[in-house]
Amino acid sequence: MASASAAAPAVSFQPGRRAPPPPRCTHSERGVSFDPGAAFYRSDSAPGRDLAVLAATLHRRRRPDPSAPFLCLDAMCGSGVRALRYLAQAGADFVWANDASDALHPVIVGNLSRFEPVPPDGQRRWVVSHLDATRLLAERYLRREYFDVIDVDSFGSEAEYIRAAFLALKIGGLLYLTSTDWRSARGYGGKCSLSSYGAYVLPVPYPNEIGLRMLLGGAAREAAMLGFHIEPVFSYYAYHGPIFRAMVRLCHGKEDGISNYGFICHCKSCGQSQTFGFDELGQISCGCADRTDATSITVVGPLWTGPLHDRSSITEMLNLAVEWGWAHTSENGVTLEKLLGTMIEESDPRLPPGYIRLDEIASRAKVNSPPLGTLIHSLQKISYRCQRSQDQLSHQFMHCGCTGDPKFALTANYALRSLLTPQCVYDKLHKLWLRAQIASMFQANTRF
Repeated sequence: MASASAAAPAVSFQPGRRAPPPPRCTHSERGVSFDPGAAFYRSDSAPGRDLAVLAATLHRRRRPDPSAPFLCLDAMCGSGVRALRYLAQAGADFVWANDASDALHPVIVGNLSRFEPVPPDGQRRWVVSHLDATRLLAERYLRREYFDVIDVDSFGSEAEYIRAAFLALKIGGLLYLTSTDWRSARGYGGKCSLSSYGAYVLPVPYPNEIGLRMLLGGAAREAAMLGFHIEPVFSYYAYHGPIFRAMVRLCHGKEDGISNYGFICHCKSCGQSQTFGFDELGQISCGCADRTDATSITVVGPLWTGPLHDRSSITEMLNLAVEWGWAHTSENGVTLEKLLGTMIEESDPRLPPGYIRLDEIASRAKVNSPPLGTLIHSLQKISYRCQRSQDQLSHQFMHCGCTGDPKFALTANYALRSLLTPQCVYDKLHKLWLRAQIASMFQANTRF
């Protein structure tokens, strides 16, 4: 055994020398660097964070008392990137970063440490906690600590935090809501949407918009129960989740929001959508109902039926993005100038809910489809209000509603309805006239 020991190779140890630590995985968004660590992080969500920073910055500038501290709370902060951007870009004087997982404490503190937690003037800049979001918000309300901006980046259909968030929010403050419940938005989880947002959702051709209206409707309901109402600043659908986001402003009084909370009726026969209030529940019908099966009508709600965006706020956000140099640069495939421009067009209150697929129009009318811009321009010439939908900017979707001179309203309504419903029975003369109109509109720009 002694000879065996002697034959064993000698192993030398060098105390005091350790393997170098693994390199930090550093990411950057709009010039702000951070380390996501082990936290769940999606670079595809950067445009949603851009929108939040722009809205928060404008809200800080428009406050009645600009000298008051601007306070933000990130209830589900993950790595802390949103809290960091509120500090670095939105001009927040104080940010409360909270995440239920205490394992992320070193990551969050490391990202926020570029700002001293207690600067020489004695005013704390940030604090990190690890509590349940609802409990944290309720405690802030009980201690009368109110915030200007509250960001809750939740997962799934969790909506129990909405009321607690409104309680901890200043009047006129901004609440940033998030939902990833795509099943309910597509009408596959009616009971889930009913319990979470108070809306029973059935399948309709525009589930992405329904998801936004479902989220806004839940917020409007919770605000009304507290004696307030909401005003949407913007609503944003991100395909990669899919993720539904909405920034809302909390306002005094609840009567102003009742008119924007109701039901959406979609007719499968003619493809049109309408809104109905609670006082019209016994009158829900479509203009073609006397010629079609009554089961072709789908009713969803109650949910938000008003505009998805505030035009003035979106315009100011676009101007600020241009000022900062963000508008014309693409962040993960999304250009803010294009996105915000589409939101401005969508904010027209005359537009009905939902959008129309170009290939559906072409299929029903049995014609080849032209470029979407050509069709929108042609419909606008006959007094229709049309634009591309931001729900899927890369697809051929558009919003459409009648507007303009009243003498063109009937003609335009028949034209669109016949485009969507070629099987509708009109008199022979009208069919011949409409066919000539469609041919003239498509002839010059149709691609075979």
